[in-house]
Amino acid sequence: MKPKVCMLLCYLPFLDSRIFECEAKSLLNNGYDVTIIAPRKAGLLFDINGAPFNKKFRERVFYYQGIKVVTYDSERRSLNPVSDPLYQLGIKEDADFYHAHELNSFTYGKAIKQDLQQQRNKEVKLIYDSRQLIPDPFPLQINDHTKQQWHKTLLGNLQEADYVITVSNSIKSWYLAMDPMLSVEVIYNAPPLSKHIMNKNTPNDSFVVVHEGNMSRETFEKVIAITEGSNSGTDVEFKIIGGSRYGETFPVPAHLQNRVHIEQWVDYHTLPATMAGADLGLIDLDPTHSLNNMFAMPAKLFSYLNNGIPVVASKCSDIEKFIKTYQCGLVINKRNPAPADYLQVIHHLRQHPEKWAAMGSNARKVMEEVYNWNHMEKRLISIYQSLGSNQMPYLLS
Repeated sequence: MKPKVCMLLCYLPFLDSRIFECEAKSLLNNGYDVTIIAPRKAGLLFDINGAPFNKKFRERVFYYQGIKVVTYDSERRSLNPVSDPLYQLGIKEDADFYHAHELNSFTYGKAIKQDLQQQRNKEVKLIYDSRQLIPDPFPLQINDHTKQQWHKTLLGNLQEADYVITVSNSIKSWYLAMDPMLSVEVIYNAPPLSKHIMNKNTPNDSFVVVHEGNMSRETFEKVIAITEGSNSGTDVEFKIIGGSRYGETFPVPAHLQNRVHIEQWVDYHTLPATMAGADLGLIDLDPTHSLNNMFAMPAKLFSYLNNGIPVVASKCSDIEKFIKTYQCGLVINKRNPAPADYLQVIHHLRQHPEKWAAMGSNARKVMEEVYNWNHMEKRLISIYQSLGSNQMPYLLS
């Protein structure tokens, strides 16, 4: 009988690339039976950008690409875990592993694990997949009382965690500082290695900058300012893949519509082709009031590297260390660079095409050798196998 994995979601969409495309499919392909319990809003499941699925995924329980998806109405959520639909459906699945992706779903996973032990004398394993620090101690809009409550919840949940997975070395260190005995490992948000990339020897006549994923309005305003600030000697175009969330709009001024191109959210497997031809990948994160931004290693970083695209980033600790280690881009020595700072980087790369080409080559090489999902999958499966045999894993890079 196959070991059964149940992934618990409170807010995230079930098609989230880390959850569905990477982890769930890898577990399925390695002999695990995988179920995702996912929330509906107003009776509908929703896509990665928040848009509701009006015409598909309407069944309460269905299989999609071999993975079982069990849904519930988020409006039925309860402050009491035992009466919450996520808890009830999780108990019903009677899985061997529970894999939680948010602090809230981690709390339900803790209750499920404890109750299966008490009610059925069943030992299950609980994994917390922490892609963010919650609570982040820096944000000004969250009051101290709320942060303290979240921290207390986290500490209680960690007592039941059999493994914690994170997305950067600094987040791993943050957890180990709280509890040196925790089993913690980093699994980066890296895609499968793209088979075909566009090989270029010099930047295009019009320098193309790509941005993948969610974009803040502040970053979009920088994009507009960078485009307007470029001149005939350093013409800049932007390709935005994703950008705004459902219900938001980022209107491009009429005079820039031939230079700022917005591709709506695209299928995960078409990302490499969609960003083909770009000269530089943008990562504009402000860590001033966000430890998450300071420690971030976002999926867009690895998408750029996968295509052999050099990266430009603001000064965030983990990204800066990575870029400088592998010489795959440039880091601006500011936490919140201005448009003029980005233009200076673009001008520098236009003036030094050999440097640009070397960084692009390094970007692709590091994905081939260390960071594509095939390498990350080995880490994931090793963790599950170790929990199944109660042995510490030997992690492979």
